[in-house]
Amino acid sequence: MTTSAEQMKFPMVIATFFGAGHSPIAPGTIGSLAALPLAYTMLSMPIWLVTVLISGLFLVGIWASNTVETALEQHDASLIVIDEVVGQCLVVLLLDLCLRGTVGVSLLLLLSFAGFRLFDIVKPWPVGWVDRKVQGGLGVMVDDVVAALLTVPFIAGGYLLFALTTL
Repeated sequence: MTTSAEQMKFPMVIATFFGAGHSPIAPGTIGSLAALPLAYTMLSMPIWLVTVLISGLFLVGIWASNTVETALEQHDASLIVIDEVVGQCLVVLLLDLCLRGTVGVSLLLLLSFAGFRLFDIVKPWPVGWVDRKVQGGLGVMVDDVVAALLTVPFIAGGYLLFALTTL
């Protein structure tokens, strides 16, 4: 193994979220699914710790994504799923804050997953714009954060509207 290949091991593990991104079918969806146990664990942590963890994952994700992109010479290669992990965790935690006490954990995880995948795949404005305009590891990571931030009011608002109409 060359030094270059050896140096790629750690960034590849991070970028693929321990190999989830190597899935031959729907690696982004698999990355989001792989994030759910982490997000579930974060639900029981203090908000300050969750903020530190997600921020740390975001920053390490920028570095790992940038390193893997450079090595593969491909922007946002499908095997890079650390961005989905950060986005999925962000949706779960923010949606929990919005809907705390109104939904069970299973429904929270299901709504978070479905909503985030919708916004990440469809890439409505400004997600698509960010995806096209911001380059490098930052671009890989930030479009999923924007997708997450759009998902939360969409799902929370939809759920609360549904709840109000069924009273």
